[in-house]
Amino acid sequence: MAIPKEVLDALMKEYKGPDDILGTEGLVKQLSKALIERAMQTELTEQLGYEKNDTGEKNREPPERLVNKNLTNRSVVNGN
Repeated sequence: MAIPKEVLDALMKEYKGPDDILGTEGLVKQLSKALIERAMQTELTEQLGYEKNDTGEKNREPPERLVNKNLTNRSVVNGN
């Protein structure tokens, strides 16, 4: 996947030296963090079936795979 020139220009707008890219708070670290967080959020959304902070229907049915998992893993507790 090619990164558009406009995106690179925006990222490099305040470039002053190598530390801006490779330093402890440089662009590489910031991009890595942002990409990992975005990937994790995408995976979570895919697993749950809805977006984080979704204000849609409150009583929605969970995805079928979660319903089945919960039903097959229930523990029975005796009150004796």
